Amino acid sequence: MAQRRRPGRPAEPIEFRSQALAEALERQDMAAVALALRNGNTVVPLVRSGPRDKPLDGGEVWTYRDPNSGEVALLLFSDAANKPSNLPPTVGLQSPAWLRSFLKRHESTITTVFLDIAGPHPMQAAPAELLRALEA
Repeated sequence: MAQRRRPGRPAEPIEFRSQALAEALERQDMAAVALALRNGNTVVPLVRSGPRDKPLDGGEVWTYRDPNSGEVALLLFSDAANKPSNLPPTVGLQSPAWLRSFLKRHESTITTVFLDIAGPHPMQAAPAELLRALEA
């Protein structure tokens, strides 16, 4: 007989991590990064999280705008622990479909994508390159 979850008992915590992406970044292997992004979730910093009663609202993604050039960067992380502390404290776990949609919607604005910008194995890619990988 299957056990039901008891009221008041906490649910399993969501792991804000992508092991496949972490391993691909460690190897600095763009093909493996593309595969990890295409088949797994990605951690993104959020300005604000979505309301609890609207699970399809993932919140508002934080992007970095260079004050000198005005260029906009999207920051993605393999693990919430890799997010620098000077970024907004909230993170979201987003799907490959979400990432594809976000990059398409903002492709005229986003000039670069940083993966694990603060390490341990940072990588940078053009949004168009990631879109091609996600659509493959």
